Amino acid sequence: MSATRGARARARIEVTAAIKDEARRQLADEGAARLSLRAVARELGMVSSALYRYFPSRDDLLTALIIDAYDSLGAAAEGAHATAAERGADPHGRWIAVCTAARGWALAHPHEYALIYGSPVPGYQAPETTVPPAARVGRLLIDVVRDAVRDRGVEVPPLTAQVKGEAARMAADLASDLPPGVVAALVAAWAQLFGLIGFEVFGQFHRVVEDREAFFVHAVGRLARDVGLPGPSAKGSGGTVPAP
Repeated sequence: MSATRGARARARIEVTAAIKDEARRQLADEGAARLSLRAVARELGMVSSALYRYFPSRDDLLTALIIDAYDSLGAAAEGAHATAAERGADPHGRWIAVCTAARGWALAHPHEYALIYGSPVPGYQAPETTVPPAARVGRLLIDVVRDAVRDRGVEVPPLTAQVKGEAARMAADLASDLPPGVVAALVAAWAQLFGLIGFEVFGQFHRVVEDREAFFVHAVGRLARDVGLPGPSAKGSGGTVPAP
C-alpha cells in the first residue's frame, strides 16, 4: 500500500511540475493576465477537470508560480551571499553580492520577474502565503546590515521630523534591533534595488545606460552607503560574485 501511495505522490509531483512549466511558457507568450487553466490543460493533453484537481483556480496556479519565483530569486541571493561570506567578504561585499545575484536572476528569468515585480494581474489578490518568500531578499539585506552593526558599526542615516514616527513603526515591524534611521534607509534601498533591476529588465535603460553591469554595481554600492554600511575593508570586500 505504501509503495502505491509513493508512486501516486511521485506522479502528482511530476504532473504538478508539468503544469507549472506549461504555465510559465504561457506567461512568456501571453502574459500573466491571459493565463488560462483550460489552455494549460489543452497543451498538456489533459481535460480541464483533471487539472482542477491540482489547481482549483487560475489564482491558485498564479500563487504557486509567484511563490516559486520568489523562492528561486531568494535562493539565488542566499547562495551568492554564502559564497561571498566563504570568500571572506565584509558586509559591503556581501551586500553587492546579494544585489548582483538578484539582478542576474531577473535577467535570466524576465517573465517570472515581471510576474512578481511587474504590473499587478487584474482580479488577482496575492494571499499571505506569498509574503515569506517575497521577503527573502529583503531579510538577507537586513542580516547583512546586522552583521555590520556587530562588526564595525554603521553610520545611522539622519531622519526628518516628518518620517521619524513611520521609521520607528517600520523598525518595530521589520528589525527592532536596528536604529529606525537604518531601517528606513533599508526599505528605501530595497525599493531602489528592484527599481534599478526593473528598469533594466523592462528596457527603460535603452540608449541611456550602456555598461549596465558597471552602473548597477556603482548604484547598489551607493545604496550600501545610504544604509550606513562601511566601504570595502582593506582585507577585501570579496568583490562581486558572478550571478548564477
